[in-house]
Amino acid sequence: MTIRILIADDEALLRMAFSTVLEAQPDMAPVGEAADGLQAVRLARELRPDVVLMDVRMPGTDGIEATRQVVGISPQSRVLILTTFDLDEYAFAGLNAGASGFLLKNTRPEELLTAIRSVAAGDAVLSPRITRRLLENLRPHIPGGGDAARDADRDDRLSRLSAREREVLVQVGRGLSNAEIAAALYLAEATVKSHLGRILQKLELRDRIQVVIFAYESRLVHPA
Repeated sequence: MTIRILIADDEALLRMAFSTVLEAQPDMAPVGEAADGLQAVRLARELRPDVVLMDVRMPGTDGIEATRQVVGISPQSRVLILTTFDLDEYAFAGLNAGASGFLLKNTRPEELLTAIRSVAAGDAVLSPRITRRLLENLRPHIPGGGDAARDADRDDRLSRLSAREREVLVQVGRGLSNAEIAAALYLAEATVKSHLGRILQKLELRDRIQVVIFAYESRLVHPA
């Protein structure tokens, strides 16, 4: 399957550089370029890309608001936010808007390609270290977080999960990939993916990022 990618960045040279890297991959195809947030939203509506590489700071509509709109009009599109700025400043806003991951613009090309493939497959691009740091620093801003966080036993949705699904939920909350969860729980990776699909359905969550936040809100996982 070819991953169709929309590139949104206000710097033409960066758009060209990203496009050149992507075109060299047999499983990727850049399908459009946007110079600002509004254009990114319009092209996402028209092209329905699999992945959107989204700059944070663009004129007019910024990358955070554009992400929120893209996810709303094209739910199957995964947004990977690119930033030159400190992660914590934008991380929770991006998560809340529906982003599936974050990368710095100076990341190595091979890391960019791995990240694109990961989000296209439904994974989140957040390492365990970044997940812990992000949610520890931003926990007071998470609805229902901080001292007012719900106890796990008080969230009715958790009762819908099997014991194994709850185990998988905890591992997702810690930022592990499907492959890492499979190794930790001695399961096939395909089995982990099936469990995650049922978790999303039973908890009425949209994607893996929301599962991470839910795990912290319900106190199944705690910042290290």
